[in-house]
Amino acid sequence: MIGCDLGSNTLRIVKIDCQSKARILAFERIVRTAKDLHITGRIGEQAKENIFNALHEASALFDFKNERCFCVTTEAMRVASNAQEILNEIETTFGLTFRIITGKEEAFLTSLAIENALKREGFDPTIYALFDLGGGSTEFTFCKNGDKQSQSFPFGIINVAERYKTDLEQNIASIVGSIDGFIQKQKTTIPSNFLQLVTTAGTPTTVAAFLEGLDYNHYDANVVNGKVLHINDFEEAYERLTTMNLDEAERYTGTNRRDLVIVGILIVKAIMKKLGFETCIVIDDGLREGVVLEQCYNLYKS
Repeated sequence: MIGCDLGSNTLRIVKIDCQSKARILAFERIVRTAKDLHITGRIGEQAKENIFNALHEASALFDFKNERCFCVTTEAMRVASNAQEILNEIETTFGLTFRIITGKEEAFLTSLAIENALKREGFDPTIYALFDLGGGSTEFTFCKNGDKQSQSFPFGIINVAERYKTDLEQNIASIVGSIDGFIQKQKTTIPSNFLQLVTTAGTPTTVAAFLEGLDYNHYDANVVNGKVLHINDFEEAYERLTTMNLDEAERYTGTNRRDLVIVGILIVKAIMKKLGFETCIVIDDGLREGVVLEQCYNLYKS
């Protein structure tokens, strides 16, 4: 079964075996869906071209026509005025129907993937605090023994990087402050109640790979999954990436991604401090896996 996640920054596709819940094939391309969206209110022509090029490339790897495919898209398509026009064209060209999901749905589906991955990597999948830092939104889930509370916030690495060119740390601290109300609903400290912090998405996985010496073209999810990073590890990655020359840095972050990763690191650090955790568990699995796992579970129920 195939799952597709067209995010505000990245197109991610995966094929999973429903019985073993193991990945058979994975694909990822930076498409920058949300580039300049906060200015124009539309998905731009360059972003559209990036998406179509990536889907053409993926079409050579995945049998979209003959296998069951479940496709979702998130914040950029939630707000773009031309979203449906582009999604209709994708359906006509590739036969893929992308469904625009809410932030709450996004958080729930991501949590399914995280729980499966935590169990696989030897962590407790029943209690955790989770944040998924995307390109256009960030989803938080607090889970304790099956009771989940989730909320999506409209900030991510692309809209923060494009809006704030100066005083980044101060602006990010202010933006991350928007989660205060959600935290206060817990009526206790997050670390004492949820014990472990889990994070997914491009920034933490890139940092984990970078600190292991893996460049962008040799990224290995098996190395990244379950890696525990201290907040000081993000600080080390920040210092190294900001002082490297651009070509060297982009060998690790990917082309045109250094600035986004640097902004992402600052957001991750601010979130960790806000939630009160010094360490986090990095998981590569995310929304695309959750989309498939939900269908797998539904298949078994039926």
